[in-house]
Amino acid sequence: MKTKRFFSVFLLVALVMSLWAVPFASADGAESAPVLPEDPNILAKAALLVDYNTGEVIYAKNEHEELYPASLTKIMTALLTLEAIDAGKLTMDQPLTATATALEGLSSDGSSAGIKVGETMPVRDLLYCMLVVSANEACDILAEAVSGSVSAFVSAMNEKAKALGCENTHFVNPNGLHDPQHYTSAWDMYLITRAAMEYPDFMTICNTASTTIAATNLSKERTLYTTNNLLSNWRVIGYRDTRAQGIKTGSTNAAGHCLVSSAMQGSLHFISVILGAERVEENGRGNIRSFSETSRMFDYGFDNFAYKTIIDPAEPVQEVPVTLSKLDHVTVQPAKELEVLMPKGLNEADLERTITLNQESVEAPVAAGDVLGSMELSYNGKVYATVDLLAMHDVEADRLLTFWRDAKAFFAKTSVRVVLIVLLVLLVAFLVWKLLLSRRRYRYGRSVGYSRSRSYRGRRR
Repeated sequence: MKTKRFFSVFLLVALVMSLWAVPFASADGAESAPVLPEDPNILAKAALLVDYNTGEVIYAKNEHEELYPASLTKIMTALLTLEAIDAGKLTMDQPLTATATALEGLSSDGSSAGIKVGETMPVRDLLYCMLVVSANEACDILAEAVSGSVSAFVSAMNEKAKALGCENTHFVNPNGLHDPQHYTSAWDMYLITRAAMEYPDFMTICNTASTTIAATNLSKERTLYTTNNLLSNWRVIGYRDTRAQGIKTGSTNAAGHCLVSSAMQGSLHFISVILGAERVEENGRGNIRSFSETSRMFDYGFDNFAYKTIIDPAEPVQEVPVTLSKLDHVTVQPAKELEVLMPKGLNEADLERTITLNQESVEAPVAAGDVLGSMELSYNGKVYATVDLLAMHDVEADRLLTFWRDAKAFFAKTSVRVVLIVLLVLLVAFLVWKLLLSRRRYRYGRSVGYSRSRSYRGRRR
């Protein structure tokens, strides 16, 4: 009896333990849904976080809204200057002299490197003045050198913005001083920045915390410190982010605090844009949210996303029907391995596969590697990847089936049908004519022969 009770208790414990080992399921019996990152609710009028390597948008808030960029404008000014250098119109070491027209109309309390009319400085140093300390006068000096006048340069800025696909951007000046008709969007600033980042000199300069400009004809040696608090504690402490690399700050009363930045950690590389952030008092100290919210956006990206391989190129995906062959199908596989940026809580098994074939069936011959369709992988309506589907093997055509196909196709042609109908009509007409002719010959020929036999008057032998 005790033995039976022992086994009963043992089996009960084993059953309970097995239930604990079974994954929990939802009320309808399905496995629990992947845990996706929550919206970080970035505190700015507009915000954007994009993966540099793939162009995948990680976070977006009002990314197409027209807003004032302030000194973020200087990214476009730098881009056009670097393009002119690349085209041979300027060189980095070419000296430029500040003209009165380049310095007129600039706000006395705006960002400046103290460049004076008649002062000569190489292009390289002017770029450092513009991108490190955000000197407004450096923008107009470079603009005149590139396009001949500031107004011509502004036209080139708008043309370049259009060429890059910017749909919510209009520039009025090269420096970003406020004007109601001078605006952009977070997405457009990303496009402009992405283009500028193609030039190594751009990121070298933008990522500079401090630099020394050599003495000029009108100035002693001067040291410049970046306006980007993510790169340095020289101006304000509390914002330094070792992951950050560049890029440009901007602020006016109308624009608020703006920042374009980038950050790297491991294999991840993000570009961020903040427009219209505020400076607020928190815990007895000021908080410039363009910096703090950018770091928080970087945290969101690095903490919640990772590169994952979601497609095995050797995996058979589907069988496609084949005609004109003794084989009735060909198997397709992905064209390549795909690594995409995804939320860490999302796996390949969670993705929905949507297969689109170029044709419901294909005619032989089929060669291995032929593109027969595509496959889309998505989750909750968001597409993570699209890849071509290729034939895994050759499929030879059957000669008899091919001949029969070609014969049917030949006789299906309108011109062939017309010729056949004409020939058929002619054949019928010929047969009718032949029939009528033979009847006529028969009738007249028999009558003549009978008459001759009755009227013969010759001697019989």
